[in-house]
Amino acid sequence: MQRVLTGVFRRYGLPGRMLMDNGSPWGNGSHQPWTGLGAWLLRLGIGVSHGRPYHPQTQGKVERFNGTMQSEVIGQRAWRDLAQCDQEFERFRHVYNAERPHQALGLATPASRYRPSYRAFPEQLPAIDYGPGAIVRKVQGKGEISFSRREWPVGKAFSGQPVALRPTIVDGKYDVVFCLHKVAEIDLREGQE
Repeated sequence: MQRVLTGVFRRYGLPGRMLMDNGSPWGNGSHQPWTGLGAWLLRLGIGVSHGRPYHPQTQGKVERFNGTMQSEVIGQRAWRDLAQCDQEFERFRHVYNAERPHQALGLATPASRYRPSYRAFPEQLPAIDYGPGAIVRKVQGKGEISFSRREWPVGKAFSGQPVALRPTIVDGKYDVVFCLHKVAEIDLREGQE
């Protein structure tokens, strides 16, 4: 998937944010939403949002698109060969994006609203720098960091990467940040009586 996304990002630039479900390859379930792919997207500066678990309405536009493609292209068809299948999908893509008005766009077509991203894909990822005075920890092999003489889970997706701990307005609570994105939370008051 990373190879495919790299090709898309090279061609169209980086999006500001992507909305994912919680299944593979985007998440490891509701308790651990981060995968190596998600960490790579964060490293590129792309915001990653996950829909509510078992709530496909969050991605309603995608579900609607899938239904339209199923009824208009896939249906009960059997194609002669892969070339005919590809031709039908290309025809559908053109009609869907360039000819069909969309109610959510005020009856404009998606192609009329599309603008390429101004953010180019970096061929080499920049170094992660949290700035002077930051509390930085390296995520260990099982996805944990050491802080305040305790081990804290951050996520295996970040193994080997540096994360920063940023104090919150609540005494003893810290946000765990990877690049610019909060990926976990630490509460030093947990387990204390």
